[in-house]
Amino acid sequence: MRRDNNIQKVILLGSGALKIGEAGEFDYSGSQALKALKEEGIYTVLINPNIATIQTSENIADKVYFLPVTPEYVEKVIEKERPQGILLAFGGQTALNCGVTLYRNGVLEKYGVQVLGTPVQAIIDTEDREKFVEKLDEIDVKTIKSEAVTSVSEARRVARELGYPVIIRAAYTLGGLGSGFCDNDEELETLANKAFSYSPQILVEKSLKGWKEVEYEVVRDRYDNCITVCNMENFDPLGIHTGESIVVAPSQTLSNAEYHKLRKLAIKIIRHVGVVGECNVQYALDPNSEDYRVIEVNARLSRSSALASKATGYPLAFIAAKLGLGYGLHELKNNVTKSTTACFEPALDYIVCKIPRWDLGKFKGVSRELGSSMKSVGEVMAIGRNFEEAIQKGLRMIGQGMHGFVANKEFEVADIDAALTHPTDKRIFVIAHALKNGYTVERIHELTKIDRWFLEKLRNIIRIENELERHNNITHVPDELLREAKRRGFSDFQLARTVAKSTPGNIEDDMLTIRRYRKMRGITPFVKQIDTLAAEYPAMTNYLYVTYDGSAHDIDFAHDNRSVTVLGSGAYRIGSSVEFDWCSVSALNTIRSQGLRSVMINYNPETVSTDYDTCDRLYFDELTLERVLDITDLEIPRGVIVSTGGQIPNNLAMRLQSQHVPILGTSATDIDHAEDRHKFSAMLDEIGVDQPRWRELTTMDDIYKFVDEVGFPVLIRPSYVLSGAAMNVVSNRDELQHFLTLATNVSKQYPVVVTEFIEHAKEVEIDAVAKNGEVLIYAISEHVEFAGVHSGDATMVFPPQKMYVETMRRIKKIAREVARMLNISGPFNMQLMAKDNEIKVIECNLRASRSFPFVSKVLKVNFIDIATKVMLGIEPDVPHKSAFELDYVGIKAPQFSFSRLQKADPVLGVEMASTGEVGCIGETFHEAILKSMMSVGYAIPEKNILLSTGDSRSKMDMLSAAKALQSRGYNIFATRGTADFLAKNGVQATVLHWPDQPDQPNTLTYIKEKKIDLVVNIPKDLSKTELSNDYTIRRSAIDFNIPLITNARLASAFITAFCKLDKKDIKIKSWNEY
Repeated sequence: MRRDNNIQKVILLGSGALKIGEAGEFDYSGSQALKALKEEGIYTVLINPNIATIQTSENIADKVYFLPVTPEYVEKVIEKERPQGILLAFGGQTALNCGVTLYRNGVLEKYGVQVLGTPVQAIIDTEDREKFVEKLDEIDVKTIKSEAVTSVSEARRVARELGYPVIIRAAYTLGGLGSGFCDNDEELETLANKAFSYSPQILVEKSLKGWKEVEYEVVRDRYDNCITVCNMENFDPLGIHTGESIVVAPSQTLSNAEYHKLRKLAIKIIRHVGVVGECNVQYALDPNSEDYRVIEVNARLSRSSALASKATGYPLAFIAAKLGLGYGLHELKNNVTKSTTACFEPALDYIVCKIPRWDLGKFKGVSRELGSSMKSVGEVMAIGRNFEEAIQKGLRMIGQGMHGFVANKEFEVADIDAALTHPTDKRIFVIAHALKNGYTVERIHELTKIDRWFLEKLRNIIRIENELERHNNITHVPDELLREAKRRGFSDFQLARTVAKSTPGNIEDDMLTIRRYRKMRGITPFVKQIDTLAAEYPAMTNYLYVTYDGSAHDIDFAHDNRSVTVLGSGAYRIGSSVEFDWCSVSALNTIRSQGLRSVMINYNPETVSTDYDTCDRLYFDELTLERVLDITDLEIPRGVIVSTGGQIPNNLAMRLQSQHVPILGTSATDIDHAEDRHKFSAMLDEIGVDQPRWRELTTMDDIYKFVDEVGFPVLIRPSYVLSGAAMNVVSNRDELQHFLTLATNVSKQYPVVVTEFIEHAKEVEIDAVAKNGEVLIYAISEHVEFAGVHSGDATMVFPPQKMYVETMRRIKKIAREVARMLNISGPFNMQLMAKDNEIKVIECNLRASRSFPFVSKVLKVNFIDIATKVMLGIEPDVPHKSAFELDYVGIKAPQFSFSRLQKADPVLGVEMASTGEVGCIGETFHEAILKSMMSVGYAIPEKNILLSTGDSRSKMDMLSAAKALQSRGYNIFATRGTADFLAKNGVQATVLHWPDQPDQPNTLTYIKEKKIDLVVNIPKDLSKTELSNDYTIRRSAIDFNIPLITNARLASAFITAFCKLDKKDIKIKSWNEY
């Protein structure tokens, strides 16, 4: 029985754009909570500017506001909507901090809004370190010795009292932002200064590096019933942020006594703090005794709760939302087993392994060492029946070119000891290298403090590899050994490399030969079900994984030609994120609505697509050729959809087709025609469409010859890439030589592509759906920035506001021609550039693109729904032409996470660097750009603005904005060259000296003392050796948490917008009101 019947309308706060430390897990938990409220007949209002996620789609919340999740805007929505309740636990730290501020400012009380679930006081008690320690002292629970301080001198005193090493943390931040280890006063000083820029209070605590890190997920209802849903243990010891660690669930190395001791404590803590709903307790455990410390308690859904839900199949967020409404655990059904109540603790007969995905190669100058601050951009979860199987699966899933723990490319390590003691994103492979070089488990344990149990298991993988290497032909390998290798997570690819000693040229064929032999010997995998109660109660779910450690399938395969398989997008990374999850889920919804069986393959625990009720069958498993074939052999689907999951499924198209797997929509051969530059280029020539001049060259001489012909700057890239990896723009011969040595390292057997780089050209994108080569629906959008900024980092405007009608007409014509030539059926996207009324095609992807959710939501027409119907051979309803004439404008803005990536240069280029995005709608361009910039963390400056504007072109671009600032009474500060230019044009600016000059007033001093509210710093030219002065200004702005813009056109648009509009001109309208 729901107790609280006077709650009819509830606001839920989302987490905004995906960033490092706060990613897709909140899309998943928010969507679950909204489903739970809907089931209760409550009217839901969602505030979340993230336009790419599922939770901001139709039919999830009753009303969606694409607005910044800040106290100011949330208050305006509360005033307009007058809800009775608000949920704060489902939008990460962003929602929590916002809710606490509204509570303290008396806003919630003023409008009579009740916080559902965990009371705000409990949130404050867990977030504020001193209160948290006091609270746990009341019940004699040990916490780490620490002291909260508000100045650097106090920090120094505390550090000396505790004794180094110490760790510094900023209060109220996410993913360990502003934290780190210090071994002496000097290190303490630099870190403390930085931490204070994120938070008024910092914490100095004794470091327990080398202890075990263990987490428990606990649920409590208002009747004080408590259960622990899952306990997890980090493979990496304390000292590496849990978001950066490999995590194993359930814990493997705790004794029974330790497990129960920590479980009892977790329940004692959650009762004392008074959490209602879900909560996560993190412990440090001394490996040599049962001594423990509580590190922290999160009174909200966290990354670990998403992992725990996916690891156990227990829908934590769903249950937490119901508990917030006043239910008891005993009154709720467990949605997975459908027969037990929610008051059951899951038991697992399998092991789950989470591995983070880093993309540090995308950033210039970033440190690769892992520590207490999070840098990973996504994660994968692998399920197996033993640790070896799970870890090998997981290492393949991360998608960083590795094939498991062994049988990878030769790995060079200069100093093994150093690489083991200073962990980087590659440490697990260093362990493999060390084991092969005769290091003992004991020695590795001393250097890494990783539990010996894990190291023994890893050594077991090496042992199997050694046994396999004794054979030269798969037919000589005894069945027993082959079975054991498959049970321990060896892929056919690894077998080809270890047994057949394959070369890169023939490994693909050898792999398929091994597959055929294996099937002939009857060594095939089994499909197992995740049933949360270790088979004690029958599970009703189709939540599945594939393993060799079994003797029968847990489910039946109907073979009724009703299955349609959708391949998911894998780990979130830079360039492939939640947008593709939106596309996959939209496809699944359409398949289900047509009465077909939807089958999903994906392994990302942060997503909605891996939720137990999103599809009819979920295979939580690898997206490798081998595994997809294992599954299609069993399912025998009507067809497979490869165009909604980004690049990973797209790359499988040709290989699946060659194994006679039916691909739905555009044929694999046509996909290859668009992916292969030569074929695509020849086709453009044939239909008379222009493109930037390019050559694929193999020698330095040819390259110099071509460059002399087109002139600098040029774009250089190796042959086959995703998201512009290893691309570079070079502006002179020295750089050209420097980068060619880099680019050729990326791929020896592939030549280098050199393209002319056209400056000051407008970049345009078209997203469309075609059927049998005929375009059904399209959306053309423009970038604010000129071509040369990666399209994933650009600010996108739809419908376009500043484009010639002539240009639009010609783009439509080009899209029609290309669709006809490639005979497209399904989604496709093209990027073009327009300059002086000439249009050139940059590239064409025969799959859904990053901007599909954005244009679908602004137009209110689901492009993927139409595309999926086309691929299923169903006639779609396509809206009438006039539906494209909109009275409003949508703007998609990128979210960067540079503050997490120490030392990285926050400058935009052809390599994508953003981790997420928002999309806002406004009645005018100015209103939309203000809303979207504020949603990614910019604020309208109070008083002082620093301009340092690069080359003369950028100075001209910025001039009208500078005049607007002056007339609005802002104080303009500028570096010498910019100030002179402005003075000539009648704008007064105070000169600030460059960072490397001793003179005052200095740019650096002003930034450090937070005298500046907005920094505009535009790099001088395309060369990366660009003056270190500019880098210092940019990096300091990031480190001291001051908004920074590095693109003249974006800066000019943003400044013009806040000079023209007042805050009161920003309309508070929901999505359905436009």
